[in-house]
Order: sequence, then structure tokens, then C-alpha cells
Amino acid sequence: MGFAYKITDQQGIHFVTATVEQWVDVFTRKDYSDIVLGSLKHCQENKGLCIYAWVIMSNHLHMIVSCRQGFELSNALRDFKKFTSKKIVAAIENNPHESRKKWMLWLLKTKEEIAFWQPGSHPEEIRTADFFNQKMKYIHQNPVRAGIVELEEEYLLSSARDFYGRRGLLELTYL
Repeated sequence: MGFAYKITDQQGIHFVTATVEQWVDVFTRKDYSDIVLGSLKHCQENKGLCIYAWVIMSNHLHMIVSCRQGFELSNALRDFKKFTSKKIVAAIENNPHESRKKWMLWLLKTKEEIAFWQPGSHPEEIRTADFFNQKMKYIHQNPVRAGIVELEEEYLLSSARDFYGRRGLLELTYL
């Protein structure tokens, strides 16, 4: 299974997932999802990341992404996960209002290391318009299926808004 999901074309368009260890509902707090958004913006500006669609759920995120020529998607995703792991765990540690702090840190950190994201990103290369549209629909319907919103364009932490004429939180690349 380790070889089934691997990025072979570093500039290819991929559907990827990042899941918090133990499926901890970290992103129910805006402070923590803002760290993810800030890091994604940094990766767009400095690591060649192109984002076509995205959603941040309570304990995971899905994206359709690629990298511009001269950059590697594997490196951008690795750096994103490494940076956000440290930054989010530090934010949890320093948040005086975090009622779940002790429990979350017990699950996500040991004395030696931070284990915030599950290993891998389960990349699936997108080679057809149909597969792209299927994955984009899956991403945008995630909050609807979870019962968070009735309409996909109502969910703030998603690119669905961009496809309904409302400016989203991240710049998108369009095909």
C-alpha cells in the first residue's frame, strides 16, 4: 500500500488529503484553521503551490493541487505539514481558552516529537476532466454531507464559494 499512493509527476494535478492524528477535531477553532490558511498562502507565494479546490473540515483537509515548474509538490506538502504541525501545537499550548488543551496535547505531542498529521497525503493524480470534476464535487460537498451546511457555497472554509461568485479565502488556479 505504501507504493499505491505516490506523487510521480511533481507538476501533475493531484487530489490530496491531510488528516489530523486520531481524527482530533482541531479545526473547530478559527485560530487553528487560520494557521492552515496562512501556510497555504505562503506555499502559493513561495513554494509554487497551485490550488484548484480545497476544504478544511474539523479534522482533515482535502485539496486539488499542483506545483508550478521548478517546484515539487512533494516538497510543498511536506513543508506545509511540518510547519503547520509545529505552529498549531504551539497555538494549542499557548491558548488560555483551549478547554481541550491537555487532552489534545496528550494525543498530538510527546516529549520528543509532534505527531499532528497522519503520515502521507494519499495523492491521486488527476488525468481527466471527469475525475477533476468528481473530486471537486467531493471536496465541496464534504460540509454538506457532514451536516454542517445545507448548501456547499455557505461553508466558509472551502473554495466552493469561489464558484458561486463569492470571493473565497484563498486564491485559486483555474483550468
